[in-house]
Parts: sequence; C-alpha cells; structure tokens
Amino acid sequence: MLPTQHTISTIYPVGPVHCYSAEINGDLILFDTGPPTDNAKHYLRSTLNLEKLKAVIITHCHIDHYGLAAWLEREYGVTIYLPYRDSLKILQHEQRLDGMVKILADVGFEQQFLAALRADIDTSAVFPELPLRHKVAEHDLPAEYGLEVIPCPGHSQSDLVYIGDDWAITGDTMLREIFQSPLLDIDLLTGERFSNYNAYCKTILNLAGLRDKHILPGHREFIVGVDHNICYYVEKLLERTERIKKLLIELTPSEVVEHLFKGSEQPLFVKYLKASEIVFIRDFLAAPQQLRQALCEIDLFSQLEEMFSRVTA
Repeated sequence: MLPTQHTISTIYPVGPVHCYSAEINGDLILFDTGPPTDNAKHYLRSTLNLEKLKAVIITHCHIDHYGLAAWLEREYGVTIYLPYRDSLKILQHEQRLDGMVKILADVGFEQQFLAALRADIDTSAVFPELPLRHKVAEHDLPAEYGLEVIPCPGHSQSDLVYIGDDWAITGDTMLREIFQSPLLDIDLLTGERFSNYNAYCKTILNLAGLRDKHILPGHREFIVGVDHNICYYVEKLLERTERIKKLLIELTPSEVVEHLFKGSEQPLFVKYLKASEIVFIRDFLAAPQQLRQALCEIDLFSQLEEMFSRVTA
C-alpha cells in the first residue's frame, strides 16, 4: 500500500508541499512536516493522530519540508530523523555560517550583503528552528521499517530518497516542470564549497534506479516519469547556460546576479538562490563531460546531444 499523501499550502513560490504518512511495522510515520505555520499545525492535528505518531523522517531541511520538526518533537515527543549532512548543520552551526559567508565573498558579494544574509539565517528568518534531539536517517532508522535510504544531493547537499517496496518518497529531487537552484553551501565534511554539480551528476545515476517505483514527490501532483524529469532538468540547465554563458566570461557570479536583476530590489535570499544557480552553471561549463558521462550511463544522452553540443561548443 502506498503512503498517504498530505498536501499543505505554503507561502513559497513552489506552492503546496506534500507530506506522506504510513503505518510501518505498527508505527505511524510521517515523511516531512510542511512549513512552520499555524495552518500546517492545524492540518496535522486535524488529519493525523499526533499522540500516536512515532517518527518523522525528513527528506531535506528546507523550510517547507522540515518546518514543524522541532514543534512535533517538543509537543508530542516524536523521534525526528534528519539527513546526516543536515545534522552536521545543527552541530556546526557557526562553522557553517562562516563557511557560507566565505564562499559568497569568493564569488564577489560585498560585506554588507553577507552580514545581512547571515543575520537572516541566524535569526531563523530563512531557516526555522531545528530539532535538538534528532537521529540520523542514514544510520539510525529502525531496520524493521524496511526503508532503503538513497543520498540524492543536487537540489541540496543533504537530499535523501526513501524507498519502500514499490514506492519512493523523493522530496525535491523529482519535481515535474520545476528547475531547482541547488543552494551554494559549505561541505562540513571537507571545509570546502560543496559541489552541487558534481553531486547532481552522481545523483542522476541513483534517480535512474527509481524507474520502476511509484514516485511520491514533494510538490506537484505527480511526475510524468523519471527519464522525463531528468531530461527536463538538463534541458533547463542548458537553456539557462546558453543565456548567461557570455556573461560568465567577464563577470563574477555576484555581478551576473546584479545584471540579471538589472538593479531591481530583490530579497537577499532570492539573490543567494540566483548566485547558487550561476555557480552551478559555471561548474558545469568547467567540466561538461561529467554530466555527459552520467547521461550516457543511463541511456539519455542521445535525447539531449544536439542541444548539449551547441551549448558546450
């Protein structure tokens, strides 16, 4: 039996978010929580028996997916399972912020911008409260749940896919007609910038392994298919690369951001998202053969070859 889908409205451009509940080995489990809003709390209270909820399993720590994890832990004593890399963000919060600021400075952002963005993040304006007594999904999930946990970074460095018998809960790694900007961030395992591009090239191989599963996405009602989603994502990457390729020859990523927004006022986090996308594109242009090889391994490169060759020439 497939997990039950729960759709919760959000204020974010991506629209409503899906959480999923299932009874596994007698335990009521919730995958993701929705955003940290009163509406989301009301939905969960009215739809699920939270007194019987045993565990919350998070696909990745973006606000619309884990926003109520700390609340569920505090109010109902629920065990929270987070991706390992998100767990590191809790344990090494200040180190992470220091690293993010340095990375953004390296791509050309000025100190005033960096200080303001850091303050937003540090005061939970962008990232809500994290649970303190969490466990690590990759290591601590009970074996009796029978879940396979697959790291699929690319949208963020921490994305996990949870696989049951014939289904896969994919968070934001498989979204219909949505091109995702992977967040520019530090790799707390190495102290260096996390390469979203390298990670995504590896993730493509894992996603191809889901071709026979019923995909339960984090947004939109369904996906057309795994191959369709991979091709759509790469096509959008190539289209956006073609538009800014010449700019990247002369400008830093921060200067490209300002050029694209043409001086219009934008929230700090929107500029951060755009910078993340631009660095992803820059990394792709530096090593397009990595993406090509991944697509060849899953027999999809022929569908993209003409456009790929034009953009990377």
